[in-house]
Amino acid sequence: MIHVEICVETPQGINAAQIAGADRLELCASLDVGGLTPSVGLMHYAAQCALPTLAMIRPRAGSFIFDDDEATVMKNDIRATRTAGLTGVVLGALRPDRNLDHDLLLRLLEECGDMERTLHRAFDLAQDPFAELEFAISAGFTRILTSGQKPSAPEGAECLARLQHQAHGRIIILAGSGVKADNVSALISQTGVTEVHASCRKPAIPLDSDDAFGFGSQPVITDPDAIRALIAATRKATQSKTS
Repeated sequence: MIHVEICVETPQGINAAQIAGADRLELCASLDVGGLTPSVGLMHYAAQCALPTLAMIRPRAGSFIFDDDEATVMKNDIRATRTAGLTGVVLGALRPDRNLDHDLLLRLLEECGDMERTLHRAFDLAQDPFAELEFAISAGFTRILTSGQKPSAPEGAECLARLQHQAHGRIIILAGSGVKADNVSALISQTGVTEVHASCRKPAIPLDSDDAFGFGSQPVITDPDAIRALIAATRKATQSKTS
């Protein structure tokens, strides 16, 4: 069985993913910059959803190099996630030398209690993903969200296959970025991953906006039909693999 995780940023996205049959949610704000920490209100809304939900812990856009003040914010956000009753968190951090910031990550993980922990795509910027895979296992991460150190998972399929082989069931490799219904079957076949991650978003009908005041942006919504198509493609790929 291939598990499908959908990243969402609105109550409407949560509802669409649940109705369409997603297995898990990644809850974010500002997906247009790769995802930031969602509001406490959205966390509590998601906690009422039947799906397991992990909250992104990222205090700002830009680099994944965080200072002590930002680390304090991230710790507080992890506590808020736990208090809201969500399944877990999604986090990552780098040092200026483009290795994972082990010290900071271990401090953040101390705040997680028994929640699930996903190491996010900061992993894709690390110099040695195979060494960092071993760190993630020893640190107690549940899974690694990765595109195989390429802009999209289909492009990074070779690296994803190597990571999946090295993980050998000790940690989950969650393939994400550019995953769609028309490429997921080949991705699963090439890599052996058992979990995939996608946003399945589409442009919404634009409303009158006040762009001149800096309030407007191109609206997007979570597309339940795209989620259904992705899930159907993963099920078909699984059946082909076992037949």
